[in-house]
Amino acid sequence: MRNYRNAFVFAVVGNIALVGILGGLWWRSTQHKKTEAAMPSASNETAQNVPSGPESASMAPHDASLVPVQLSPERMQSIGVRMDRVERKRVGDEIRATGNVAVDETKLAYVQVRYSGYIQKVFADATYQYLRKGQPLFTIYSPDLAATEREYLVAKQNQQRVAGSTVPGVAESAASLLDAAAERLKQWGVPPREIARLESTGQLQEELQVDSPVSGYITERNALPNLTVQPETRLYSVADLSTVWIFAEVFQNDLGRIKVGDRATLTVDTYPGRNFEGRVNFIYPQVDMTTRTARVRLIFPNPGLKLTPGMFVNTVLQVRAGTQLVIPASGVLQSGTRQVVFVNHGDGYLEPRDVELGARAGEDFVVLKGLKEGEEIVTSANFLIDSESQLQAALGSFTPPPPGAGTAGAMNAPPASVELTTEPSPPRKGGNVIRVKLSEASGAPISGAEVSVTFFMPAMPAMGMAAMRTPVTLSDKGNGLYEASAQLDSGGTWQVTVIAKKNGQTVASKQLSVNATGGM
Repeated sequence: MRNYRNAFVFAVVGNIALVGILGGLWWRSTQHKKTEAAMPSASNETAQNVPSGPESASMAPHDASLVPVQLSPERMQSIGVRMDRVERKRVGDEIRATGNVAVDETKLAYVQVRYSGYIQKVFADATYQYLRKGQPLFTIYSPDLAATEREYLVAKQNQQRVAGSTVPGVAESAASLLDAAAERLKQWGVPPREIARLESTGQLQEELQVDSPVSGYITERNALPNLTVQPETRLYSVADLSTVWIFAEVFQNDLGRIKVGDRATLTVDTYPGRNFEGRVNFIYPQVDMTTRTARVRLIFPNPGLKLTPGMFVNTVLQVRAGTQLVIPASGVLQSGTRQVVFVNHGDGYLEPRDVELGARAGEDFVVLKGLKEGEEIVTSANFLIDSESQLQAALGSFTPPPPGAGTAGAMNAPPASVELTTEPSPPRKGGNVIRVKLSEASGAPISGAEVSVTFFMPAMPAMGMAAMRTPVTLSDKGNGLYEASAQLDSGGTWQVTVIAKKNGQTVASKQLSVNATGGM
């Protein structure tokens, strides 16, 4: 009985231990599944935080913002700034292309006969032999032609017999038959001299001589002795090479600038230093999908037969665009998808301006939009000015650089002091009186200077406000005091640049910020 009780206790304890072990394994499995389920969720959340598709494209970097900059004369000289004006002039350009010489198809002739027959003798027996118009080519015997000539002779004899007949209509009928036979000979291409021979001699001729209808060179010859000839047989091809065609391959982006009648020049390695003059004759309306070129046909005079079919040549097409508004190509800054120039407004004030340009004409660009004739633009150091403009835009303020850099700039700075005051003080939106006091380092006043003050407020795209600039030229009031009235279009923070010049040299300059009262 006691043994039975002990076995029962052991069995209960064992079952409890087994249940605990199974419970622990089940709990660990549950936690592992929860962890796996949480991991993809975190990954999805991370992936959702990464922009893609259109949202990503909208976050792609755009062209940098640009703001006007103002540089001192010393600064402009040190970085090598040069200017040029927007002008209107006659422009042209050159399009270079390669091509091949071909026969002028308008001066190509075929020699054929209009009746069947057999060639007897051949006189023009070599390809590229030169022929003169009327030169004998070959002789031919044709049974059909001989029969027609016999009919002509019979009709002529009948006309002579009935010429004195008094029967109405007999003479007219005989004349009509003779005219029909003569017309048949003409339609078959029998030369007038052969018809005249028939009338004068009254004798048939077994062989008819065929002459060249044109002058030129034999480019193809099929006329051989004893050859049976049909009306469709091409016996000779004769080309007049006094003019030739050039087939030039022009890239598709240049096609819009080419017009029929444009001048063209040609050079060939066979004749170094020699130029041939011609013109555009036709532009083929098809572009080769492999080379992206279109065929342009040029026509050239060929004195001395220097250009022969199949010759490889170099061509230059002279493109004329008429009178256009142009700027130097060096003045254009290709900034991403924008074309930017810096317009000089004087006193070192340079404004970035988007322009729309047309085709390039040599060293110039045609201006479509954005500039006016007579405006002055920067043509060198564009990248340095662009970098300065981007930096000022990134800083969100207009702070013109000092006339120099570092210690050298401090050493070259004009030894004079500038004191700016306004009435009212601080300035306000609307009318203000601007005063500048100039004095040397010793305290002596500086008179007779040209003083300019420029107020600048950068653009605020978020508020829909464009950049504002107010330049003011001050009058000399004596004793180093300069004064003028200024109209500020807005309250807020203005960046102010003061520049004083005397005898063409900058004697003082200062940059500062002032806060104007009044609303935007």
